[in-house]
Amino acid sequence: MYAIIATGGKQYRVEPGQRLAVERLAAGPDEEVELRPVLVVDGDTVLATPATLADASVRARVVGEERGPKIRGFTYKAKVNQRRRFGHRQRYTTIEVTGISPGTTA
Repeated sequence: MYAIIATGGKQYRVEPGQRLAVERLAAGPDEEVELRPVLVVDGDTVLATPATLADASVRARVVGEERGPKIRGFTYKAKVNQRRRFGHRQRYTTIEVTGISPGTTA
């Protein structure tokens, strides 16, 4: 069984027991979060419509937080002495998928 979840504007393929880093969630370590599935596949059964996914859920436990690599940028406009340096470091939440519930299939 696996599911496709949507979080942080991205979609991820997840299975129970899998760990992955997603965009920062508003949850602390060892908290349970429920994620919205876009697709659930259980053997030959595929749930993909909003009506069949109404009761489906993916539960995960927050393992911790981490930061991605530093990205450095530079903007420059010629002939006007305008320069700007900036940096960015994205924050990620590491989650562990604890279960996928397909809900009731009608």
